[in-house]
Amino acid sequence: MDGVEGVDHLADERIKAQFDVDEMKIVWAGSRHDFNVTDRVARLIASDPVFEKDSRVMLSRKDLFKNTLRKAAYAWKRVLELRLTEEEVKKLRILIDEPNYTDLHWGMFIPAIKGQGTEEQQKKWLTLAYKMKIIGCYAQTELGHGSNVQGLETTATFDHQTDEFVLHSPTLTSSKWWPGGLGKVSTHSVVYARLIIDGQEHGVHGFIVQLRSLDDHMPLPGITVGDIGMKFGSGAYNSMDNGVLRFDHVRIPRDQMLMRVTQVTREGKIVPSNVPRQLIYGTMVFVRQTIVADASIALSRAVCIATRYSAVRRQFGSNGGGLETQVIDYKTQQSRLFPLLASAYAFRFVGEWLNWLYLDVTQRLQANDFSTLPEAHACTAGLKSLTTSFTADAIEECRKLCGGHGYLSASGLPELFAVYVPACTYEGDNVVLLLQVARFLMKTVSQLGSGKKPVGTTAYMARAEHLLQCQCAAQNAEDWLKPDIILEAFEARAARMCVARAQKLSHYPNPEEGFAELSADLVEAAVAHCQLIVVSKFIEKLKQDISGKGVKQQLQILCNVYALNLLHKHEGDFLSTRCITPKQASLANDQLRSLYSLVRPNAIALVDAFNYTDHYLGSVLGRYDGNVYPKLYEGAWKDPLNDSVVPDGYQEYIRPLLKQQLRNARL
Repeated sequence: MDGVEGVDHLADERIKAQFDVDEMKIVWAGSRHDFNVTDRVARLIASDPVFEKDSRVMLSRKDLFKNTLRKAAYAWKRVLELRLTEEEVKKLRILIDEPNYTDLHWGMFIPAIKGQGTEEQQKKWLTLAYKMKIIGCYAQTELGHGSNVQGLETTATFDHQTDEFVLHSPTLTSSKWWPGGLGKVSTHSVVYARLIIDGQEHGVHGFIVQLRSLDDHMPLPGITVGDIGMKFGSGAYNSMDNGVLRFDHVRIPRDQMLMRVTQVTREGKIVPSNVPRQLIYGTMVFVRQTIVADASIALSRAVCIATRYSAVRRQFGSNGGGLETQVIDYKTQQSRLFPLLASAYAFRFVGEWLNWLYLDVTQRLQANDFSTLPEAHACTAGLKSLTTSFTADAIEECRKLCGGHGYLSASGLPELFAVYVPACTYEGDNVVLLLQVARFLMKTVSQLGSGKKPVGTTAYMARAEHLLQCQCAAQNAEDWLKPDIILEAFEARAARMCVARAQKLSHYPNPEEGFAELSADLVEAAVAHCQLIVVSKFIEKLKQDISGKGVKQQLQILCNVYALNLLHKHEGDFLSTRCITPKQASLANDQLRSLYSLVRPNAIALVDAFNYTDHYLGSVLGRYDGNVYPKLYEGAWKDPLNDSVVPDGYQEYIRPLLKQQLRNARL
């Protein structure tokens, strides 16, 4: 790693490791190939001064944005010079660690055209987009509507005479609001609008719209576009030009409606293509599985910082003038930190599995097999919600675990938090998504007697009869290390909560009224189901062939920490549904406490396995070498406020105050 200057202050911690850290790095990366690519690109960025990011929080918004544009242009130059592969370019964008317009260009604009454009449209637009000859964004969310896509107000009306669509923003609330890259950079956008033909509405569709001139970058006639202003945090997401966009009867050719699934003919007739509409859901599965993967990255960064600093920081407990106790040795610190470390690994593995699921769903869709799609859709929606909500809370918890210094921008945690938290809202508000999962679960329960077999992550529901009756077999603390006992407890809890909600729903004459009334309870059942998925996928991961001295044993410990901590946090669920007894809950907690002692000697090595460069981590507290205090002190003097010893404003505001007080004192 970079940033190791002579002395390694964490060397004693690293010696304690009871497993092969290099092999764990491979497990975390997913494969040796992935590790090598990521490591190579991370080092390339860390060694290049253009990608420096320490000063971001001190820049004005305008300077921050211009600096981001400079980095993005330089990155593209390096991509071409080094002839980087598509895989390497993707890593480069992530590891530069600065939100900018290229995220939306590559992450939303291009996939939207790939997923919803005809072959002809793809050939025309992707050829330009791949060479960055046009820069695109994705304009769906409006000032008045986000999660409710069907409620969007922007209209696209077909004009028979000219063979064009007329895009219009009929109200203030129909202004597109939030799209990244829109405010100042994008030349084009995929815009979602209500299709209107002969006064009839035909749902929301995507349209490719040019926004700015390719000569002087000025907005085209009828287009009002700008930035929506400062967001939460200092640098954080303020390097992105999130934008506002209004249309005043803007005309585009008919062939700029994305027509892979639905076509509009020259005569204004709507013709469904032979491509199934469900393919669009396949794209959504893809986007959400990448968000789950991102959650494990953001969480692991925060945990890496908090773990390293917990080993560096010493407070209290010195006997006879000796060294004070390392904060990481306090049980209160361990009980807060180690479950977050276990969760980072859990989310990593469920993300891996989701990647497999996406490939499986895609293959099935291409063969016109839609049988697993509803379950895959519900599963990715639920896991997106679960992992992003947890990660946002966990980053803030890591800041608290770092004490007062966690509040400094130099800790990296305030910026990480500010960049990460919008994930709880974009691509589906987290509570709305859990309600979608709950609907799917209620439907699954209602079909149990019909012979329709639950699939995928709901397969356990087929054993509902057993799960509603079974009693937990744990008789001592060690029993809580058995995967079968853990899994059955989580399955029983999810099944019982779902069935109980379904029974309550059946008492309402109007199902929709019941759903609205019981929505908070239904969200809890959806969470139980999603937590079961993460636990079961961690257990499945451990059944794979994992090499390296002690690696599997460490993962086994982390899996048990993850599961038993959840059981402890949601003890009320497990007890009220009678999945476990109070005595068993107490035994599980005893076991959890002893697991923390097993994690302790390996904690630093477990975060080293993430293989983050100091540049990517962006934290003085989380430095690889643990040389925290000299670097905090050194960094403080670089703040612009310290450019002068006597501050600007002294003569006008401080001196008169002091002199006045002195005069008053003489009276």
